Amino acid sequence: MNVTELARILKISPYELRHLLPQMGFNIGQKAIKVDKMIAKKIIKNWPIFVAQIEKKREAEEALKKEQEGSVEKEIKKVEINKFITVKELSSIADLPINVVLKELMKNGVFVSMNEKIDFDTAVIIGAGLNLEVSLKEESGEKNENIGGREVLAESIAKESKEELLERAPIVVVMGHVDHGKTKLLDAIREANVVAGESGGITQHIGAYQVVRKDQKITFIDTPGHEAFTAMRSRGAKVADIAILVVAADDGVKLQTVEAFRIIEASKIPFIVAINKIDKPEADINRTKQDLSSKLNIIPEDWGGKTVCVPVSALEKQGIDDILDMVLLSAEMETSNLKANPESDAVGTVIESNVDKGAGPVATVLVQNGTLNVGDQLCYNGVIYGKVKALKNYKGETIESAGPSTPARVLGLKTLPEVGDILEVGEGEKVKMKKMAAKSKADRQTIATTEGVDDGSLKLNLIIKADFLGSAEAIEESLMKVNTKKIKVKILHKGLGNIAEGDIKRAEDSNAQIIGFNVKLQPQTEDLVREKNIKINIFSIIYDLIKYVKLEMKNIYKPQIIRRDIGKLKVLAIFRTENDSQIVGGKIIDGQVESNSLLEIWREEEFIDKGKIDKLQSGKQDVNFVDKGQECGLRYEGKPLIQIGDALHFYKEEEESVDDLPA
Repeated sequence: MNVTELARILKISPYELRHLLPQMGFNIGQKAIKVDKMIAKKIIKNWPIFVAQIEKKREAEEALKKEQEGSVEKEIKKVEINKFITVKELSSIADLPINVVLKELMKNGVFVSMNEKIDFDTAVIIGAGLNLEVSLKEESGEKNENIGGREVLAESIAKESKEELLERAPIVVVMGHVDHGKTKLLDAIREANVVAGESGGITQHIGAYQVVRKDQKITFIDTPGHEAFTAMRSRGAKVADIAILVVAADDGVKLQTVEAFRIIEASKIPFIVAINKIDKPEADINRTKQDLSSKLNIIPEDWGGKTVCVPVSALEKQGIDDILDMVLLSAEMETSNLKANPESDAVGTVIESNVDKGAGPVATVLVQNGTLNVGDQLCYNGVIYGKVKALKNYKGETIESAGPSTPARVLGLKTLPEVGDILEVGEGEKVKMKKMAAKSKADRQTIATTEGVDDGSLKLNLIIKADFLGSAEAIEESLMKVNTKKIKVKILHKGLGNIAEGDIKRAEDSNAQIIGFNVKLQPQTEDLVREKNIKINIFSIIYDLIKYVKLEMKNIYKPQIIRRDIGKLKVLAIFRTENDSQIVGGKIIDGQVESNSLLEIWREEEFIDKGKIDKLQSGKQDVNFVDKGQECGLRYEGKPLIQIGDALHFYKEEEESVDDLPA
């Protein structure tokens, strides 16, 4: 018998079965495909006994462990942190595994990735559960943490004299629902067709572009519009000065529109609403404004509010100049914040990074103060990341320097920075290449938040390979959101580049699937994949990837039938009795009765039988439900055993769905 077939009969996963069988005395290997038929019958017959024995042994071990833990008083460790700290930095300071810190955060309802920041109060709360005494580090003039782009810019500018500060181009972030034409709008603004080359019309990576309006430059950050890219989108908002919220005139406010607006709100930056797709016959600008008012409390300027709403058609290129004019007007009002010293050493935020086949580590840096030149040495947190060998603008043209508010692709780095890292020109600590490569690899190929957490749920083991670091982070962030109490995604490995032989071996050892995003399977590994029977799926659209993973989770988890009690009725009359049914009347004494519900017959405290409602009437009219206190008549399908005075307990049986389970 196939191991998978045996696992299906026993209602567990093949991985769990292979793990349990040796504990039960059966010499079945971790890579076994089939089991002797006689042994399989013996396993099925004695399975409840085996499970009970293992459970008893496990309980005894846990009791002993708790007793030993209780006898040893845990030492309280004192740590000092700043007002904000990343989860990774906290785990490093506390000398705790990253997954332990993340698990404690999840216990307290905080769901963040290892590179996201938490505030001091949150750190204090989770510190109590980790035996940490967290205190606030005294403020000093030194910069000791990687804070958001706007804060770094403010700190950098604070050192400059007012005479040296010059106006810089405003940085604009465009946000909105995936289907509301955000990328089409940017396409219309810069008159360069980037949509045609993107899978499904979706921007897969953060890009930055510049346009000129009335002799003034404007920098646009193009952040992906799907909820899967929340982390990347949030980082984009931190370096922006102005936001454009795109809403379709034919569709109104959607869930992702609300999500984008919350990020803009949290960033505390001015914003403009672009009401797109006004060229469509079903477009209704007033209805869209009503939607904005009721769902987001955004009151348009022409309705007496303060928010500028500009009707546009990205397809027909209508209203584009109006949007740019509104951006420039908002920039004029923010003039005091839009200043930088182009003569200073550059400081900028990484908005994308990837490993290029020919060029090695490459990063897109948005310069926020100073000027970045070819030959400059870049540092992150006091560590040298390499010298700038070449700079390219958003068109792919080679440039010699990039001033304030200018995005540039940087070539020549020794190791790959992360999205959101702050790179600065200056002197730093020289670290051996091996050490830096190891750090870069560890940062790119992190273990997911569920690693090492055994909470009794089923696990879908995955290995993620992606083309860009931002994509890998976004996929991980999105897959963490689909976790439920019953089944969780467990990302064992996350890396960049094509799927190689090492990934196949890793998948075989851990019984995992490989998920690729915009990567390829190396030709020399195809035979190995067939030999090891490893499941590999490669996607170019992230929505398809998430949809596939959800389907796999459903295949692993076998839904249970859940009973939902809905009401009780006291039988007052029997109108008709037939061979397999009865028509009875009564009064609802609790809850309500619904048509087509199941019922149990109870006589005092004794269960008699059960059946189903075929028809429900109230006042001689067919109805779908009857509430407490009302009288009704019903046709009962089942053995005709109901008597006057009996109590009928109504309930429904529903199949539990993975989608419906709480996370």
